[in-house]
Amino acid sequence: MFFYISKILSFLIYPGYWLLTGFLVAYFTKNRKRKKIFTIITFSLTFLLTNFYVYQKVFNWWQTPPANVLVGKHYDAGILLGGMYSFDKNNRGYFNGCSDRFIEINKLYHTGVISKIIISGGSASILIKQPAEADSLINEFVQSGVKKEDIILEAHSRNTYENALYTKKLCDSLKLKPPYMLVTSAFHMPRAMKVFKKQNIDIIPFPANYLTFEVHLTPDQYILPNFGLLNDWGTLIKEWIGIIAYSFTGKA
Repeated sequence: MFFYISKILSFLIYPGYWLLTGFLVAYFTKNRKRKKIFTIITFSLTFLLTNFYVYQKVFNWWQTPPANVLVGKHYDAGILLGGMYSFDKNNRGYFNGCSDRFIEINKLYHTGVISKIIISGGSASILIKQPAEADSLINEFVQSGVKKEDIILEAHSRNTYENALYTKKLCDSLKLKPPYMLVTSAFHMPRAMKVFKKQNIDIIPFPANYLTFEVHLTPDQYILPNFGLLNDWGTLIKEWIGIIAYSFTGKA
C-alpha cells in the first residue's frame, strides 16, 4: 500500500505544479488581498527555486561527499541500487541520467575493490508491465567485462526499503562478508544509508551521479532564472519526504 500511495501522489512534490497553482490562483481570484499574497509567495518561490546559487548550496549540503577508497582495501561485494535504466514502449532498455552509478561500480569491480556486484532493482512501474531492471542490466555488465558468475541479482524490490530488505536476505543466504560498498546517487545516499542501517546491513557509502558540485559561478547564474532546476528540486524534495515517511513507518 505504501508503495502505491507514494507513486500516485508523487507528482504533488514537484515545484512546477506549486508555481503553476500559485499563478493560477493569483490570476483568477477576485479577492485583492489573496491575490497579493499568492503573487508574492509564488514569485518568491520562483526566484528561489530557479536560482542556481541557491540550488548549488542546498544540493551540496545534502549530497553525500565523494568517497575515498583506500589503496589495497577489498570487499566481498558492492550493492548497486536500481534507477539508472529506463525502458521504451517495446521494453528496450536504455541508460538514463543516473548511469554514473553503473560506471562507478564498474570501476570498483575492475580495480579489484569488490569481488561481486549485487544489482538490486525490480520494476517500479504500476501502470504498465516492465522488465526488472536487475535482469536487464546483466548483459550491460557482461559486455563491460564483468564475469557473469560475479553478478548477483535481486530483481524483486520496487523501492529503497525493499532494496534493503531483500538485499539483506540475499547477503545472509550467500554468507557474503560485510561491510559492502553501497553505490547509488549522491542525492539518494542519505535516505539509502538510513534504510540499510535500519536493516542492520554494514555498508560503506560510495556516492555517484552528483547533480551539482562546487564550481565558480558566472554573474548570470546569480541573477537569471533557470527553470530546468525545478525537476531536480522535485527529486530532492522526494528524498526529504521519503526519509520522513520511512521514519514514521519504522523503515528508516
